[in-house]
Amino acid sequence: MIEAIRRRAEESNVKAGILILIGSLSNVVMGFYRNGKYELTRLNGPLEIASCMGNIAVDEKGEVIIHSHIVVSSEKCEAFGGHLMKESHVGVTAELVIIEGSDVELQRAFNKETKLNLLQL
Repeated sequence: MIEAIRRRAEESNVKAGILILIGSLSNVVMGFYRNGKYELTRLNGPLEIASCMGNIAVDEKGEVIIHSHIVVSSEKCEAFGGHLMKESHVGVTAELVIIEGSDVELQRAFNKETKLNLLQL
């Protein structure tokens, strides 16, 4: 799913913006950042996307970067959340809204201390 969001931003030439997403997933991979790396959690669905929001920026090479956090719920309405990672797949549908920041430049650059690509403001 995150690759589809990135492709949509690229196709629309969005270099800075925010995203909001609702829908469902057949599975999700979420990350929790600790000690310089992401610890991954994988859940199989069906899962409801209770909330998903993030931002769109570019890296030092001009490549589009999606940074998004997600909360999903199970059939028993148990909620789980974290950083949205690759290999998460849409279930029945996903509704994406992108709000572009016009005349705004959001760039991410690698930070050696945190080992993360942080926004440069």
